[in-house]
Amino acid sequence: MISDVTAAVIKPISGFSRGFSYPLRAFKFFRRKPGLLRYLAIPFFVNLLVFTVTVYFGLDLFQGMLETYAPSTDVWYGVLLYYLAWTVALLLTTVTVFFSFTVIGNLIASPFNEILSERTEGLITGVKNDDIFSLSRFLKESKNAVIVEIKKMTVFVVGMALLFAINFIPGIGPLIYAFLAPAFTLFFLAVEYMAFVLMRKQLSFSEQRRYIFKRPILMLGYACGVFCMLAIPFVQFFCIPLAVVGATLLWCDFPQGEERITNN
Repeated sequence: MISDVTAAVIKPISGFSRGFSYPLRAFKFFRRKPGLLRYLAIPFFVNLLVFTVTVYFGLDLFQGMLETYAPSTDVWYGVLLYYLAWTVALLLTTVTVFFSFTVIGNLIASPFNEILSERTEGLITGVKNDDIFSLSRFLKESKNAVIVEIKKMTVFVVGMALLFAINFIPGIGPLIYAFLAPAFTLFFLAVEYMAFVLMRKQLSFSEQRRYIFKRPILMLGYACGVFCMLAIPFVQFFCIPLAVVGATLLWCDFPQGEERITNN
């Protein structure tokens, strides 16, 4: 009989649904292990502050774009242009707020996410970390986590900018962009949150990439689950820790090297 874990590797539908379920499993895990909630306090307030600031400046951006590109007028086509500019301004503001919140929130909360992932794995496996917490160790690890996060965010921003340039290719450009941009975003979400557990396992970037690509359907489902959480208002505040715990649960179910076991 094929186990659930094995089926998630070799069956596309099973793999996608299982990957998609990990953020929800993370929520249930927090309910069973309320002691983990103390690791959410600082990231939560950081995310709340970042979201408040980005919305505040986003509203200023929205108002400025309306005043510049949609001046009030009584002419019928002026009214049409006003509502068109209003729609474009709203979409651009939403995208700006979304990516600013995601990038800055992940950057600031990254050191706490590593601790959360470590504590989560300890509760799952029963193996406790014997390292005594110290401020100097935390600051050193925080520095490394922030540097890695900056590199990942830089790659994401540059990648999205290059993909956006594809829009200007006549004819097929917008179609190519419409396919590649969501695919790149989902891939980045998988890399972003799986990295907190994969880096703790001292996997190099190439090893992390291999781990993700050997489970494409599973990772696609996981990334879609995270993306759906990011798209729900107010759930964004809890998305980052849920994604981190979900990634840790996924690793514990599918540790490195298991694909060799399931393929034999």
